[in-house]
Amino acid sequence: MLQDLYRKVVMDHAKYRHNVGVLDGEQVKRVHYKNPTCGDVITLYIDVDENKVKNVSFEGEGCSISMASSSMMTELIKGKSLGDVSELRYEFEQLIRNGKQTNTEVDLQDAMSLEGVHKLRARHNCALMTWQALDKVLADVQGYKGIKD
Repeated sequence: MLQDLYRKVVMDHAKYRHNVGVLDGEQVKRVHYKNPTCGDVITLYIDVDENKVKNVSFEGEGCSISMASSSMMTELIKGKSLGDVSELRYEFEQLIRNGKQTNTEVDLQDAMSLEGVHKLRARHNCALMTWQALDKVLADVQGYKGIKD
């Protein structure tokens, strides 16, 4: 069953997190972010060069949804242009808030496994926390326009 597969993907990312650790370097931007509704915390590190995510990582503690989402997001945006990151960000939020993407051409990869979170309104912030941290980190990066309207 697809739901069981999605649950396994989420739990695998929560248990075996990808891209965990501190990124060092002069260009590396970071933000510490706390989910006010539950206390989950992350620090997101991102290295942007020539309008492209060169590298990204995170550290944090929280529920399986927030940690899986953080792991998935770092995998998804690494190596992408800021335009692509903006599009991924928008489509992921649509998936969580509305239960579907507006543009199914955008490949959310493993992040699609969080689709069921849209039914759990109280958990929306868990899934979106790392993406909101991303917005804060990239707000001062030249060329990043934030969430698409």
